[in-house]
Amino acid sequence: MSALARLTGWLPLPGRPREAGLPVRAPRYAGATLPGRVQGFDQPLLWVTVALLAFGLVMVYSASIAMPDNPKFARYSHTHFLVRHAWFLLLAFLVAVLAFQVPVATWEKVAPYLFIASLLLLAIVLIPHVGKGVNGARRWLGFGLMSFQPSELSKFAVLLYAANYMVRKMDVKERFFRAVLPMAAAVGVVGVLLLAEPDMGAFMVIAVIAMGILFLGGVNARMFFLIAAVITVAFVLMIAGSEWRRERIFAYLDPWSEKHALGKGYQLSHSLIAIGRGEIFGVGLGGSVEKLHWLPEAHTDFLLAVIGEEFGLVGVLTVIVTFLWMTRRIMHIGRQAIALDRVFAGLVAQGVGIWMGFQAFINMGVNLGALPTKGLTLPLMSYGGSAIMMNLVAIAVVLRIDNENRSLMRGGRA
Repeated sequence: MSALARLTGWLPLPGRPREAGLPVRAPRYAGATLPGRVQGFDQPLLWVTVALLAFGLVMVYSASIAMPDNPKFARYSHTHFLVRHAWFLLLAFLVAVLAFQVPVATWEKVAPYLFIASLLLLAIVLIPHVGKGVNGARRWLGFGLMSFQPSELSKFAVLLYAANYMVRKMDVKERFFRAVLPMAAAVGVVGVLLLAEPDMGAFMVIAVIAMGILFLGGVNARMFFLIAAVITVAFVLMIAGSEWRRERIFAYLDPWSEKHALGKGYQLSHSLIAIGRGEIFGVGLGGSVEKLHWLPEAHTDFLLAVIGEEFGLVGVLTVIVTFLWMTRRIMHIGRQAIALDRVFAGLVAQGVGIWMGFQAFINMGVNLGALPTKGLTLPLMSYGGSAIMMNLVAIAVVLRIDNENRSLMRGGRA
C-alpha cells in the first residue's frame, strides 16, 4: 500500500491540486497529496509551543523575583509578575481556543475589517488620558486587570490583510501601481501611527511581514527588492533624523565606552555581562546576578540574557534551535496549504512563520549584541499580556490551517 500511495501521488488524479498552476512561490511538496498521518492538527507544534510557554513562565518568575526589593516596585509581592503572567497565559489560552474554532474562510472575510479596527485602536492609543504611557511611550490601552497593546493586534491584522490582499490582486501582481503601491500605502499608515507612539520595533516587524507575504504571493522579484530598498532607506532616514535613535546606534557600536556604558549602552553592556557569566552551562536556575537590579527589563526584552546567565550557552542554543524548528514547521504547514490550492491559508501560515522567526531573531540579536537595542519581546516567552495573547492566536490559526489541510487530504472538506 505504501508503494501504491507513492505511485499514485505522482498521477494527475481528478480533484488533485497541481502545483504547476499555483500563482505563488511554493516549493514542491509531494507529501501534500498523501493522506494525513495524524488526524486533528500538528501535535509536535502544539507541544513545542506549550514547552516555550512553560519555560517562559519559569524564567519570568526567575527574572522578576527580586524586583520588589526596588523601591519602585516595593508594593508588589515577589510572585506578582509570576501570578500576572500565569493569568495572561490562561486568558490567552482561552482566546486561542476560540480562535481555533474559526474557519480560515471566516478569517479571510473579516481581514479588511480587522485591519481597520487595528488602525482605529492605534489612533485611540495616541489620545491623551486614553492611551497609557510608560517610559515616554504611549502604547497601551487600560482594560482593568491588563493593558492591551494595539501594535500586537496590528501585526496579526496586517498579516491577514496582506494575505487577503494578495489573493484579491493575484491577477495584477506584476503591476507595481495596482498590486504593490496600495499595500505599501496601507503599511505606511500603520507605520505613521506606530512611530507616533513611538514603536519602531513593531513597525519593523509589520513591514517585514507585509514584504514577506508580497514576495511569497508572487510579486515580481525586482519590485520586491525595490520595496526592500525603499524601506531600508526610510529606516535609515528615520534613524538619521532622530537624535535618540542615533545615540542608540552609537551605543550599540561601542557599549563599553565611558559615554555609553551608563547611558544608551547600559542595557546592552549588562546583557553581555549576564551572557558572559553563564559560560557553557550557566550558574543555575535562580542564580543570576544581573537580574538583581543591574539589567533593566530582565523579564521582558532581555529575558534571553537571564536565560544565558542561568543556563549558559546550552540554554541559549536550545531556545534558538526551538524557534528555528518552530518557524520551519509553520512554513511547512503554509507550503502544504498552498500545495492544496489554499493560497490565503498558506500565506497566513507563512506570515506567522515570518512573524515568529523575525521577531525572535531581532530579540536574540539585541540580547547578544549583534543588533542595536530595540523594544521587542521574545515571542511566547517574555512577560506581557497582549503579546502572549496575539502570539497564541496566531499559532491557533496555524493549527486550524493544518487541521483543514489534514481534512482535505483525508477526502473531507475544509
